[in-house]
Amino acid sequence: MDDPAFAVETDLTTQSLLLAAANHDIPALRNLLRNSSANVQDRETGFTPLHAAIAACEPDEPSQPAAQVNGHTNGETNGASGGESEERKQELEAAVKTTRLLFENGAIWNDLDSNGETPGCIARRLGLSELYELCVDAGVRAELLLSRLDEYQPLGEEASDEDDEEDEIPEGYEDKEIPEDEDDDYVYDFDGRTEPEGDASTRNPNYLTSTLTFDRNRILDDSANGVMMEWETKLMRRSAELLTPTEGLRVLNVGHGMGIIDGIFQERNPKSHHIIEAHPDVLKRMKDQGWYEKPGVVVHEGRWQDIVPRLIEKGEMFDAVYFDTFAEEYKALREFFTESVIGLLDPAGGSNKDGGKFGFFNGMGADQQVCYDVYNKIVEIDLFEAGFDTEWETVPVPDLDAQGGWEGVRRKYWVLDRYKLPTCSFIS
Repeated sequence: MDDPAFAVETDLTTQSLLLAAANHDIPALRNLLRNSSANVQDRETGFTPLHAAIAACEPDEPSQPAAQVNGHTNGETNGASGGESEERKQELEAAVKTTRLLFENGAIWNDLDSNGETPGCIARRLGLSELYELCVDAGVRAELLLSRLDEYQPLGEEASDEDDEEDEIPEGYEDKEIPEDEDDDYVYDFDGRTEPEGDASTRNPNYLTSTLTFDRNRILDDSANGVMMEWETKLMRRSAELLTPTEGLRVLNVGHGMGIIDGIFQERNPKSHHIIEAHPDVLKRMKDQGWYEKPGVVVHEGRWQDIVPRLIEKGEMFDAVYFDTFAEEYKALREFFTESVIGLLDPAGGSNKDGGKFGFFNGMGADQQVCYDVYNKIVEIDLFEAGFDTEWETVPVPDLDAQGGWEGVRRKYWVLDRYKLPTCSFIS
């Protein structure tokens, strides 16, 4: 039976930490952190000390004009400006020091409060650029560390199929609440939130056995999750233009979906056009639409993990490679560009005088701006380590809610107003 006295003591400790963080009282906070965690949460608001430290900087009356964080308009900025009082500057400097102290003591960058906001979301909403960047940088450090640790096998232990199938909870998330009696039905994604395992979009094998619905302007899985939608056409057209600046190139696309980018590649009269697609419903639709009979088109049925090694073994080379799979984690994309693209992409570019180009649909973490910014930094670092130089182009995305784009869709995979379009080439 739980000890009520212990519960009261724990709650008092939590409130003391939140108060010290909100007041930016570093001596008191440092003293409290000696015997407690930086990741406690208020039961009512869901605030962690990190939320409290940043939210306490909200001004009584928002300043005008609004400042920008990462190109997005917000309330105000925590840089020096003519309109800021000395008291305000000191408050923001204290908030920065408090935030750094909390991160040094293991604060989680992407904990969600009861409004579904991370500390970075609050900083961005308030236009606190330095605090926002601290959250982004902390996210990059944490996610890079977790991904690197995941690559190493403990000494003396052999990997087993059983171990591979188990879902490991990232460090720092062990105490997160999961609905009672549903522990085995939830998995952790990169941003710390839980998704029901029964949702066909959360696991690639589940997705591949799901029944897809093809609408005029979208594909939905049998859980009513958006797989691909027509609004992506603008993004893919621009990618195709950058990947294939001239006609007559050798093209590989991984993930056909609605056929948006493959249709655009066809407009550019490729010398050869290989398509890898695993979902049986998509393959059937491709046959119905005549893709198998198009001149120069080769359709590979199956998962890219099985097909790509055979292409490399046969010596197939391409001037342009595009990657857009569904229901795969970031590590699948990283595996593709670190281990596969080097064997598929012609560094000289063949008929492409600018050299071979690689692109992908950049939708990681697109349900929170801070998560998107974290993963853009991570992927750029990983691409550089894999030997790629990446050029980014910012493309505006329309208000999909206002256009009714998400009507009847259970899970939005995009909520942002800017898309960062990557085009990668081998470092000279």
